[in-house]
Amino acid sequence: MRVDLLTREYPPEVYGGAGVHVEYLARDLRRLADVRVHCFGAPRDEAGVTGYADPPPGLVGANAALRTMGVDLEMAAGAAGTDLVHSHTWYANLAGHVAKLLYGVPHVVTTHSLEPLRPWKAEQLGGGYALSSWVEKTAVEAADAIIAVSAGMRRDVLNAYPTVQPDRVRIVHNGIDTEEYRPDHATDVVERIGMDLDRPSVTFVGRVTRQKGLPYLLRAARSLPPEVQLVLLAGAPDTPEIAAEVEELVAELNKGRAGVLWILKMLPKREVVQILTHSTVFVCPSVYEPMGIVNLEAMACETAVVATATGGIPEVVDDGVTGLLVPIEQVADGTGTPVDPDRFVADLAAAITALATDPDRAAGFGRAGRRRAVEHFSWASIADRTMEVYRSVL
Repeated sequence: MRVDLLTREYPPEVYGGAGVHVEYLARDLRRLADVRVHCFGAPRDEAGVTGYADPPPGLVGANAALRTMGVDLEMAAGAAGTDLVHSHTWYANLAGHVAKLLYGVPHVVTTHSLEPLRPWKAEQLGGGYALSSWVEKTAVEAADAIIAVSAGMRRDVLNAYPTVQPDRVRIVHNGIDTEEYRPDHATDVVERIGMDLDRPSVTFVGRVTRQKGLPYLLRAARSLPPEVQLVLLAGAPDTPEIAAEVEELVAELNKGRAGVLWILKMLPKREVVQILTHSTVFVCPSVYEPMGIVNLEAMACETAVVATATGGIPEVVDDGVTGLLVPIEQVADGTGTPVDPDRFVADLAAAITALATDPDRAAGFGRAGRRRAVEHFSWASIADRTMEVYRSVL
């Protein structure tokens, strides 16, 4: 069976969880099928992987959504001869839908997020948000099968797209490579960035985007004990507005406390692993997170997690065993905004403080987190379950 994976992100151009997912899914699917990968960006040296220029020459300067659709049409053309197409995120959904129509093959969609639940993207895409929403809706409603990365994501799909038959939406979780993500007790990276190993540290890893909730963490950090240092591996802001908000909050923190380390660039995986290993707590303050693969990465590094109890996160973080979940009541407008932001910030600060000031408890959560990552989230089992979905639609 030939399977063509369609994705915006693929190594070395990976900036989010969807790219990580496709990287490891492709690797483990290759023992089960003839796998081809079509992705955005520069040509790749890896066999069976094709990169497509973004934007296509004729769309330079066009709206970002139009540029994406142009790349998708080229990817659909490149999928000729496939038995099945599998698209990831709206960025590649149009390629999958067009290939389905053009070649008469099944189209499987994995929903890593949903456009109706990310209305802040209108800030980023303008009218292009209407296009991205249309692409996703069209592809999801016509897909032969939809893979949700969590039970929470499945509920969101059925709520956002009520015409989709529930039996077409299957749950296949994200996974983690626990050989690559494992404790690294070396200190070259943490020393280079200035982490003080004699102080408890709280680390955030993620893009500067509304859904990741970084401003809530920065407000919560005002209440953390003075000995706690904050490590922000946070770059790639979605908009100038969110970038300016984060810069202002970080500057304010720096005036009132020492030990705020902000690394603006995306670090190599090995460096992130070492930083996570030496962190007392990893914090995920997201207001929208279909699963939150970054929580798995921290757990695999034996780091305790504090995370928002939203989306698929409660399926990953075992509250009181591998970390602490922070309750959140959210406005029902798709933005994920807390009904009571001050309460959410206070609860987040309390949970972080509880673990940052109790290193023995945090270490116990970290050990339990690694066990959970190894036992429940291997990529081999996820590839097997994905192949079962493929066979069900052929």
